[in-house]
Amino acid sequence: MTGWVQIVGIGPGDETLITPQVQAVLSEATDAVGYIPYVERVAQNPNLTLHPSDNRVEIDRSRHALEMASAGKRVVVVSSGDPGVFAMAAAVFEAMENGDPTWRELDIRVLPGITAMLAASAACGAPLGHDFCAINLSDNLKPWGLIEKRLRLAAEADFAMAFYNPRSKSRPEGFEKALMALKSACDDNRPMIFARNVSHPDQSIKIVPLQETTPDMADMRTVVILGSSQTRIITRDGAPIVYTPRSVD
Repeated sequence: MTGWVQIVGIGPGDETLITPQVQAVLSEATDAVGYIPYVERVAQNPNLTLHPSDNRVEIDRSRHALEMASAGKRVVVVSSGDPGVFAMAAAVFEAMENGDPTWRELDIRVLPGITAMLAASAACGAPLGHDFCAINLSDNLKPWGLIEKRLRLAAEADFAMAFYNPRSKSRPEGFEKALMALKSACDDNRPMIFARNVSHPDQSIKIVPLQETTPDMADMRTVVILGSSQTRIITRDGAPIVYTPRSVD
């Protein structure tokens, strides 16, 4: 087959955070598929056809990409951040596994990107400097009970935690329940970081003690990071630095 699929990450927002590898592939592609806001970030190219689609059609989008590649197209599947972190890489492989057997013969690759989680961590220091986990707080594709269990066990293991999709208009109660579970499980005032619009000109970073957090501090443009019991804050003139030491007391 002459077509290919490249599943790419275009970073958290700032164009300078898109890797040269991804930029090169975008310049070679004939078609780009992805969630509407992410496809809108792809640079205009008269030789590139854009195929934007809604948020909850990942498998349909993946099938479309694989079908076009089978027909000889050079297709990029676009995700924000990294395509392997709560994004399109897993969806494409799920569609491949359950779809046309010939799709397994395609040239298909995953190109990494800088996640919002890592950009948020860098913006305030190194809160993910030791063991950490990432949890998607959306219950669109998994039950809330599983999310709550993972929050509790991660707190018990004393991981720092990064949270994606904390609070949306359709499920505003989810983050409230998450905060209640974390406050109960942690029982201390470790720092929670609210990083909104990371790497954009209007980026904002707020550092709040866990027990003082409220649900309205986050929305879908916010990445939330909770430190472990070891996480430290260095106060200084200007913005404080938050970090988790490499060693454990």
